[in-house]
Amino acid sequence: MPSPAPRIAVIDYGAGNLRSVAKALVRSGLAPRITSDPAVVRDARGVVLPGAGAFAKAIEQLDAKGLSDAIRESIAAGRPYLGLCLGLQLLFEESDEHGHSRGLCVLPGRVQRFGARGEDGQPRCVPHIGWNEVRFDGKHPLCAALPTRDYFYFVHSYHVVPTRDSLCAGRCDYGGWFTAAAAQEN
Repeated sequence: MPSPAPRIAVIDYGAGNLRSVAKALVRSGLAPRITSDPAVVRDARGVVLPGAGAFAKAIEQLDAKGLSDAIRESIAAGRPYLGLCLGLQLLFEESDEHGHSRGLCVLPGRVQRFGARGEDGQPRCVPHIGWNEVRFDGKHPLCAALPTRDYFYFVHSYHVVPTRDSLCAGRCDYGGWFTAAAAQEN
């Protein structure tokens, strides 16, 4: 009898594209479980935090449900974590979205709004919406399986600014380079 697929916790904090993420995980041979139960997150073999919404509200919901600690414990135990959009941003120490908000503090750095002008001084539309090329360094195992350049669809006004360049696994140019993918160990 084949072994069961690895169980992956897809965190439900009241927002996010949960069903589409769960379907993608099933297509990849994994067994997702959409949950807001910290015990399920702690027991899972990996965690996915889909993102949509505002940073402060998401942290508030994660804290209220006991999920912030469960996420940090899972990551500290070396289990894989995949944060999509806001799910990536929440890993950092702070955000200036709607004032100042503290993040999960797993990765050093902050989340900041795109400026109205790019590094070249030209006007930049915010939010950043549309297909854009991401360049991967290939150093992290997840990125090694990807082409060095590929296109992704973006809808965001904020981006992560890691304090260490080594955290940047993928970059995108939108009137200046920003970190589109971050990776550390697992």
